[in-house]
Amino acid sequence: MNPAVSSSDPPAPGRPSSFSVAKAWLRALEAISELGDHSLETLPAVIEERAAQRGAALAVISGEARLSYGQLSGLSNRYARWALANGVRVGDVVGLMMGNSADYLALWLGVTHVGGVVALLNTNLVGASLAHCIAAAAPNHLVAEAALLSAVRGAQDFLPRRVPVWVAGAKAPGQETGQAPGNGDHIDTASFSDARLRKSERRPVTLSHKALLIYTSGATGLPKAANVSHYRIISWSRWFSGLMDVQPDDRMYDCLPLYQGVGGIVAPGAVLVAGGALVLGEKFSATRFWSDIVETRCTLFPYTGDLCRSLVNAPFSADEQKHGIRMACGTGLRRDVWERFQQRFHIPRILEFYAATAGNFSLFNVEGAQGAIGRAPSFLAHRFPLALIKVDVESGEPARDAQGFCVRAVENEIGEAIGGIALDGGGIVGRFEGYTSAIDTEKKILRHVFMPGDVWYRTGDLMRADSRRFLYFVDRIGDAFRWKGETVAPSDVEDALTACPGVRAAVVYGVRVPGYDGRAGMAAIVIDKAFDLSGLHRHVETSLPACARPVFLRLCREIEMAGTFRQNRRRFIDDSYDPDLIGACVCFDEGERYVRLDEPLMARIESGQLRL
Repeated sequence: MNPAVSSSDPPAPGRPSSFSVAKAWLRALEAISELGDHSLETLPAVIEERAAQRGAALAVISGEARLSYGQLSGLSNRYARWALANGVRVGDVVGLMMGNSADYLALWLGVTHVGGVVALLNTNLVGASLAHCIAAAAPNHLVAEAALLSAVRGAQDFLPRRVPVWVAGAKAPGQETGQAPGNGDHIDTASFSDARLRKSERRPVTLSHKALLIYTSGATGLPKAANVSHYRIISWSRWFSGLMDVQPDDRMYDCLPLYQGVGGIVAPGAVLVAGGALVLGEKFSATRFWSDIVETRCTLFPYTGDLCRSLVNAPFSADEQKHGIRMACGTGLRRDVWERFQQRFHIPRILEFYAATAGNFSLFNVEGAQGAIGRAPSFLAHRFPLALIKVDVESGEPARDAQGFCVRAVENEIGEAIGGIALDGGGIVGRFEGYTSAIDTEKKILRHVFMPGDVWYRTGDLMRADSRRFLYFVDRIGDAFRWKGETVAPSDVEDALTACPGVRAAVVYGVRVPGYDGRAGMAAIVIDKAFDLSGLHRHVETSLPACARPVFLRLCREIEMAGTFRQNRRRFIDDSYDPDLIGACVCFDEGERYVRLDEPLMARIESGQLRL
């Protein structure tokens, strides 16, 4: 007889006990229990409160700078007064383009404290792409660090109107002085008081007010600017702080970009609301990652799946097991990397979660189930209005029944994740704040889903749910493709490829081939010295069904990531498979083996002489 596993049984290595899981959920619920739309407890107000209570406690480490809570609050007050002095009113937008620094955090805290809205611009953008993001925000002012000033000025040439530009943070050597204010003039924070804001300087800012604009990754099109209210900022901060049980003696190492949700809101907010310290890395470096953590005595860090994969593929570091990390929190940690990552670096706990930039629900893998993005426990179903519906992966349109309603995906069936939107447009549960563009907002709304008049938010993400109600990310709609009459999930193929010796990373996508319906699978792979082309062919034959085996292989030195650490699949799709056009070695599966694709072989494929 095999007795059922009880809650008293010891958890698997790296997995919390049932009791620990229940406590984590309870802490998170208690952390947000008193939040409401009209509350004044914004994150800037919390920082102000921390400064009054324990102002000498360490808040931020950034390079050589070490700011206490009193100093962080004081610096944000200086930026708040700069905003007031330059006419920033409630709802006015300030564009911000800076690298990770204490000034970055203090600036958006200060501007939003007096009602301004800060657009967090991707520091990798230039020219027309940057101009698109600026135009989507329609800012009254643009603030950049000295090193990015030329990029901001260059983007002005693509805009219908010129926007005043300011420089924040350290001055560049030889920076101009005496310019007209707003044309690259340095924000002299020393000229503004760091004292607590006076009553006459305060604005009636509540949790319902908009605070930030955070951009989508742009991996599947031009980035969209998502509206983020003070409510979402403080609820994310308190919720994650509760789930992670953050304490005042915790330190969070954050080298993710501050312009995106995980690195810019979840990580800083979770540690700061608890009175801990935020350690900012200028940017991610696989060679410095563990030494930075050991040196600064950090106990927590946020991750993306690609950051974890980079660390797993990196050479051994003397500091990689000397750290005091007790938990890592993030998104996109795939099953093929999870175990290697956790075991190699001795990470006691991993908190994987799912959230969309503009989404109205989140999922949390508190249990540490490898590969899952999370689940909504039955006792919290009312807080996570989630469903999976069948869709046509080519058209992206939902399947509907004879009555015109959407069809739910069954257990282990791929479906699009959607979240119920509160019909009154308000309340805590199911809010969808949308984008700056009304057209983009409407595209994400699905109506008449399960009953007349109901409204749901479309994530555009394909998932599957198992018997335990854990959800697993499959792919974005538009990334999955049909081949030989079957739906192929690129993420499943990527997992299989990266399990093959010598394959360090893979991006899988579908490409059009003349004379064929659907799209043939193609994989861009990064290889090392252990790679064997014949071995890979044998591997895919034994690990993948025929429809999912890559027809084409593109051998790469590295794989370009979007600014949010996501693989830029769209770029590869646009390149297709012609080796002359893409300037790379391409191999073709001729049945028994992979061979190099050349012009005569391409002609045979495209003329139909060689059947795929």
